[in-house]
Amino acid sequence: MVIVFALLALAVLVTANVYLWRRLFRDTTRGPGRVRRAGAVLIAGGWILAVGALVGERTGAPFWLQRTLAWPGFLWMALSVYLLLALLAGEAVRPLLRRFLRKRAAAGTPVARPEPEPETVPAGAPAPRQPDPEDGAPPPPDPSRRLFVSRVVAGTAAAVAVGTVGQGTYGVLRGPRVKRVTVPLARLPRRAHGYRIAVVSDIHLGPVLGRGFAQRVVDTINATQPDLIAVVGDLVDGSVKDLGPAAAPLAGLKAREGSFFVTGNHEYFSGAEQWVEEVRRLGLDPLENARTELPWFDLAGVNDIAGESEGHGPDFARALDDRDTTRACVLMAHQPVQIHDAVRHGVDLQLSGHTHGGQLWPGSLLAAAANPTVAGLERYGDTQLYVSRGAGAWGPPTRVGAPSDITVVELASTDA
Repeated sequence: MVIVFALLALAVLVTANVYLWRRLFRDTTRGPGRVRRAGAVLIAGGWILAVGALVGERTGAPFWLQRTLAWPGFLWMALSVYLLLALLAGEAVRPLLRRFLRKRAAAGTPVARPEPEPETVPAGAPAPRQPDPEDGAPPPPDPSRRLFVSRVVAGTAAAVAVGTVGQGTYGVLRGPRVKRVTVPLARLPRRAHGYRIAVVSDIHLGPVLGRGFAQRVVDTINATQPDLIAVVGDLVDGSVKDLGPAAAPLAGLKAREGSFFVTGNHEYFSGAEQWVEEVRRLGLDPLENARTELPWFDLAGVNDIAGESEGHGPDFARALDDRDTTRACVLMAHQPVQIHDAVRHGVDLQLSGHTHGGQLWPGSLLAAAANPTVAGLERYGDTQLYVSRGAGAWGPPTRVGAPSDITVVELASTDA
């Protein structure tokens, strides 16, 4: 099944890129030549860089190589998505534009058309004779209406794709914005009304997002003056050796009752045990299937599901059994799908990330198929689930339709 799925995915990828080449380069030129060849090299080269960036990240390639491949490779991935979507939308516009041009031509209105491309003359061959209006020879024909329409649609699609990716990349690099959510908890004492938890997930420090980005995240969190900070997994995409300096600003996190951390699936691709020790060294308290009793409620954390492959998966019983069930309980768990276990163990509120809100529209549709909640606050029985869209981005440093966030969750007592 894995082989069949891989072959199917490869077939879809090849078909999509052949379509891109045809619409962007073949249909916009008069015949074989340098433009078509350059287009083929651009598309193939972009995907070679993208695959190289993915493989380099997962195999622990030299960090300088990862950084060299990551920017062009990952941006090409995002650009390809929106080129494809824009060109597919253009298929609906093509017949309308051709019909419009035919009507204008029938009405005698001149239509701007692209200049004819110069004819290539082999070396040593005589130059072709130019028609002379005085000898009655017909002028060279204008480009066809089909060629004109193809160029308009391709140019528009390229402009839309570049603009979309550019805006989405700027949104990530400038840093996440603060979102505020109030969550009422029935078992929260009145004295804890207004307690603020800064929730941050999916920072994804790596070959693209580095120390400067980490510092922006820390500054944004500290500016909210939270009572507690919850780092809900997927902090990094790489080893402590490569990314230790990038994560160093996390030592500057400030909250009255401290900062806490749970693993995400990407920590298990990056050396989870080493990262747990590193965040502890930086002053964060890792909750590895553990619970701490705070003055007004219990805070628990479970490992990510990906840890099961290493024998360190989530253990809800260890984290939540034998607690005082009259106290409110807030659980840190990276993936929203862990909500079902949280409900069974009487958790009041689960804080999660993982989905990125879909990151690149229409990725939200895929995320919705795999997660009970893609973003925001929802209730499951007596348990509430809050899912952050995350602060960073994985793969392309780009977000479209899913802006990054750091959320200040303000707990409210129903007795207040």
